[in-house]
Amino acid sequence: MADVAHTAVGAPRGLWVAFFGTGSLLLQVLMPYARYAKVLKWLTLSLFSYAAVAMVAGVDWPAALRGLVVPTLVLWADGVRLLVAILGTTISPSLFFWQAAQEVEELGGHRSGQPLTQAPRQAGSALARLHADTWIGMAFANAIALSVVLAAAATLHASGQTQITSTTEAAQALKPVAGQGAFALFALGIVGTGLLALPVQAGSTAYACADLLGLRRGLAHRLREAPGFYALLAAAMGSGMALNALRIETLHALVWAAIINAVLAVTIMAGVMRAASALVVMGRFVLPRRWQWTGWLATVAVGMACLAWAGVSLWA
Repeated sequence: MADVAHTAVGAPRGLWVAFFGTGSLLLQVLMPYARYAKVLKWLTLSLFSYAAVAMVAGVDWPAALRGLVVPTLVLWADGVRLLVAILGTTISPSLFFWQAAQEVEELGGHRSGQPLTQAPRQAGSALARLHADTWIGMAFANAIALSVVLAAAATLHASGQTQITSTTEAAQALKPVAGQGAFALFALGIVGTGLLALPVQAGSTAYACADLLGLRRGLAHRLREAPGFYALLAAAMGSGMALNALRIETLHALVWAAIINAVLAVTIMAGVMRAASALVVMGRFVLPRRWQWTGWLATVAVGMACLAWAGVSLWA
C-alpha cells in the first residue's frame, strides 16, 4: 500500500507505512465493532477493481477457458512453489481463526443468540445463514483470485515481465501494456485490499495468541476490558510495519508467507475436520458424512501439494 500510494500521490514511503498501519490499528481499537464490521464490508467493493483490470487487460478468453478446463501440469520447482503459494493464499490459516472469532462476536452481539448445542431451535436459520455466507463468500473470493491471475497473465506474463519484485513494479508495468486506467484500478485494488487484509491478518494473530494465553479477547470488548488482546493486536501490526524497514522484496516475501500458510493450513484443516466430525464436540450437529469426505480430501490435496513442492525443491 505504501509503495503504490508513494507512486501515485508522492510523500515518503515510510510515512505511508505509518499512516496505513497506525490508522488501521486505531480504527480497530477505537471504533465499535458493529460499525467497523460495516466499514470492512464496504471495503470489499475495492476487490472489484481486479475484475475490472482483467476486463480491460485484453485476456484471450478462449485460451483462458481452455486452461481452466484442461490445466497444464507444472512439475518444475517454481511452478509447484506458486501452486502451493496460491493454496496458502486462498486457504490461509488466519481465515480459520478470523471467521470463527467473528461468528462468536456476532453471537455475543445478539441477546437471543446462543451456541446451537444449547439452543438447537436456532439451528435452521443459523445454518442456512452460514451456508449462504460460505458459498457466496468463497465464490466471490475465488472469482477475484482468478481475475488477478488472468490480469497478470494477459499483461505482465504476455509481455515477458516475469520478475516483478514489488507491487509498485507490477502497477507500473501495467501502464504500457494496459494503459493508465488499468494502473489506477490496480492501485485502488492494492490499497483497498490492504486495508481489508490488515485487520484480518493482525486480528487473527491476536485472537489465536489470546486463546493460547487464556486472555479475554474480541473486538467487541473495549480497550480497558481486554488490554492483553489489544496489546497483541498492536504487536502484530507493529511487526508488520517494522518489516518494511528491512526492505525485503515485497512479492517474494508474500510468496514465502503464502507457502508457510499452506503448510500450516494442513494441520489446522486436519484439526478442524477432527473437531467437526467428533460427536463429543458437535453433538447433534456433527458434520455430515459427505462433507467429512470432502474436507478430508481437501486436506490431503493441500498436504500432497506441499509434499510435492518439498520433493521438487530438494530434487532441484
